[in-house]
Amino acid sequence: MRYVRLDTAKPLSKIGLGTWQFGSREWGYGPDYERLAADIVRRAVELGVTVFDTAELYGFGRSERILGAALAGHRDKVTVATKIFPVLPVASVVQQRAVASAARLGVTSIDLYQLHHHNPVVADQATMRGMRALQDVGLVGEVGVSNYSLRRWQVAEAALGRRVLSNQVRYSLLDRRPEEDLLPYAEQAGRLVIAYSPLAQGFLSGRYDAQHAPVGAVRRANPYFLPENLARGTALIETLRQVAAAHDATPSQIALAYVLRHPNVVAIPGASSVEQMERNAAAAEIDLTEDEYAALVNAARAFRPVTGLAAVPRLIRARTGR
Repeated sequence: MRYVRLDTAKPLSKIGLGTWQFGSREWGYGPDYERLAADIVRRAVELGVTVFDTAELYGFGRSERILGAALAGHRDKVTVATKIFPVLPVASVVQQRAVASAARLGVTSIDLYQLHHHNPVVADQATMRGMRALQDVGLVGEVGVSNYSLRRWQVAEAALGRRVLSNQVRYSLLDRRPEEDLLPYAEQAGRLVIAYSPLAQGFLSGRYDAQHAPVGAVRRANPYFLPENLARGTALIETLRQVAAAHDATPSQIALAYVLRHPNVVAIPGASSVEQMERNAAAAEIDLTEDEYAALVNAARAFRPVTGLAAVPRLIRARTGR
């Protein structure tokens, strides 16, 4: 495992574990999943993974409970990160909900407490007053945000009066916008970008094509998985496979290696099995050459998916069969 070089209380592994699927039925959660989740977490710790991300929204608290129980006995060496959903995130509410998350996680201090999204009507100043109070009493170690622009990240930090360590954003070979400003800022300022959906919800795994579309509700709602887009992505997936062959790796591992090539990035893919967790962790050891990196960028730029409003009628047809 490799780690980000930042001044933090605990080392931050380049590969973390995202746990949206823990307790979330839309990802196939069922009676046996809590045992499987514990096995995945235990193996992640053995592999040197130190960043575990959840949220109060995931499974409406079940993900926090499952993760907290699975990490029992390991909490001193891992960073537990959770997120508050921004419904009325004024100072008093932020404090109350941090207490509730800590209780579900079974911790006395949340290592990284993040705002899941910005609230359009509650100023960051009000939210950060609550975050600062939580830090002052030791219930929260570091503060983070999620889905923030660079400007809003900096505004939140000014409101906190301390560093806002991280910004968790969608970042993958398909979603490269963070490279424009968030990644340079993180490297220059000693901050962290946490990449969620680094495999574009599995699009970059090579498992799916126009004849083999996913069946899960979450992926079926993602326009990337429209048959037309799966067909358009053939060349990109083939490039991933070619680079993977040179490293005796999988397309997913190469897609993760792309994201991890940037020094102040932690990727938090999910894992539905111990074997997938092992493959994800191994991606941290892959070094792409300049030519391989350029080939991936060029293939990604050539991919022109149907997205936005244009994708809505196609998504409806895909869901209804009409």
